[in-house]
Amino acid sequence: MTVGRIGLGTAPLGGLFTPVSDADAEATLEAAWDAGVRYFDTAPHYGLGVAERRLGAFLADRPRNEVVVSTKVGRLLRPGYSAPGTDGYHGAPTDLARRWDFSAEGVRASLTESLERSGLDAFDLVLLHDPDDHGEQALAEAYPALAELRAEGLVRAIGAGMNQTGMLTRLVNETELDVVLVAGRYSLLDRSAAEALLPACEARGVSVLVGGVFNSGLLAAPHAGATFDYAPAPDPLLRRARALAARCAEFGVPLPAAALQFPLRHPAVGGVLLGARNGREITENVAHAATEIPEELWRSLEAPPSEEAEESGSTQ
Repeated sequence: MTVGRIGLGTAPLGGLFTPVSDADAEATLEAAWDAGVRYFDTAPHYGLGVAERRLGAFLADRPRNEVVVSTKVGRLLRPGYSAPGTDGYHGAPTDLARRWDFSAEGVRASLTESLERSGLDAFDLVLLHDPDDHGEQALAEAYPALAELRAEGLVRAIGAGMNQTGMLTRLVNETELDVVLVAGRYSLLDRSAAEALLPACEARGVSVLVGGVFNSGLLAAPHAGATFDYAPAPDPLLRRARALAARCAEFGVPLPAAALQFPLRHPAVGGVLLGARNGREITENVAHAATEIPEELWRSLEAPPSEEAEESGSTQ
């Protein structure tokens, strides 16, 4: 299974942080398709099924053999009440609630329900989704269930997606995953995935997808009030991001371009997942991906900014 160097993550199309209309979601997907994107990632978690439905509707009249689609398991959607926006997703159904379930039965039920919501005939890649507090059950029950689905030919590849590296590294070392999706832990601001996870993936032939290359916004626009990992960025991180922006500006390179391309320089990384909620963001990301970045700037960015640079950056 081969994915493009840039894929589209559909959390924003599920209403993450801001409501997105059906028309805007379709326009975003259309812009991504026109830009050559052929890998799309979704999950039941994203808008309580909204993202899966929107993606499936868009792909209904596209050539299925040209597309790679991934979804995730670990959260079942069941009748219940979810107050609007309390989980960060706006415009999501209020008569459904998420229920953690990493059992073998939960994995198969989740995949079946994702197929029904999306209308797709199959998913190419299925990922364990955020098993942070359910690691033992994920290893003992969910992973074997995914391995069976792969052996049966019902999915082409299996993996895990998380915002941390410890559990991902353990899964890589103790199972036979094909792919890991690590979000926010291999960026210009946080390179912790390079310590153990990426070497483990290289050693075991596991492909790496990197999400959160902008650390949820700070590396896209390091201004006051910017977010880092979905929360307001602390002042030290804001200063570091501004220092990185100043360093990039010396070479005429936008910070988001360097942030997007940085993970792709590692040999273990096969692609990056970018979120977008409108066509303008797609256009900007495509331009950033095509930006020429001098090797001298990359050498300069190899080391995090010094304290002195941080202070200088804080005045930008």
